[in-house]
Amino acid sequence: MKIGKAVRGLFAPSARPFTIMVGTVIVLGLLDRGTGYFFSFGTIFSVMQLFATLGLVALGLGLSMLIREFDLSVSGMVGLAGCIAVMTGAGNPWLGAALGVGTGLLGGLIQGFIMTQLSLSSVAVTLGGLLTLQGLTYVLTDNQTISYPNMAVALGLNAPLAGLFSARSAVALAVFVVAALAMHYTRLGRDVIATGSDRRASRIAGLNTDRVVIGVFAASGALSALAGVLLSYSLGAASPVALSDVLAPAAAATIVGGVSVAGGRGSPMGIAAGVMTLCILSSGLSAIGVAPYVHDLVTGAILLVIAVLDAPDLAQRVTAWRFDVAERRQRSMLAKISS
Repeated sequence: MKIGKAVRGLFAPSARPFTIMVGTVIVLGLLDRGTGYFFSFGTIFSVMQLFATLGLVALGLGLSMLIREFDLSVSGMVGLAGCIAVMTGAGNPWLGAALGVGTGLLGGLIQGFIMTQLSLSSVAVTLGGLLTLQGLTYVLTDNQTISYPNMAVALGLNAPLAGLFSARSAVALAVFVVAALAMHYTRLGRDVIATGSDRRASRIAGLNTDRVVIGVFAASGALSALAGVLLSYSLGAASPVALSDVLAPAAAATIVGGVSVAGGRGSPMGIAAGVMTLCILSSGLSAIGVAPYVHDLVTGAILLVIAVLDAPDLAQRVTAWRFDVAERRQRSMLAKISS
């Protein structure tokens, strides 16, 4: 009985992202068979570098999912902000970063304002935002890759810290810590959860849900833009098609991280665990020599299991099945006794 409760606790929505992450490490460690390719500083550094980019985008997307919306524009924001930072930050990297992140912030504000004022779906508005941002990026760059001449910045962002992190991944981790503290200890976090749980009831209770929606989409835009700025600086170049396919893995990471597509459930630390799981899979499978397509297969299997576990009537069906089995056993025993 106690073991059953412990297992259910490990797979509860709040604990499940960390259980999956630890399970992934254990399985990959066993597959490594003591060769040392998986448990190495190089693999850990690679995981953290992937986390630095995917994590910030997933955090922004996850915040929008917490309020029962979906920000499709994140991949367009990554590319545009990166190009703006590279074009304007050669002499002053801080200026380029500020302009890039500011562009993401402004884009998110505009999209949130349109949604709330016109009562439009986030999918429709952010899809339009994605196409608009991509178009602006192509116009600014003339569909060419732009090099960043300040290589000191690129080397500084990628320089190993304690052999495990880089300045870029350290920034991403710091952002997650700030987001987690804000969500847990401030009224802002409670308002976000309340808006995603029941927007109508929150309005009746006096919460300005429109302000929450606008703020969340502004944060999503700024976080995606920061990811684009850091990546472009670290690569020493920006491309209009850089990370154009980041939306799918970011969405997968948020779901693995325990964010409900129905809104109102999830946390920044859970999202971080979900992102870390996908990054560990990607770098770990490569380290032990597994084919790249296996990563997609394993990720898809994990998402399928989560979808089954999150089925709204799964518990009732399991309980009904257990009662049915017990009843059949009892009938069988009575039949044997009577015979």
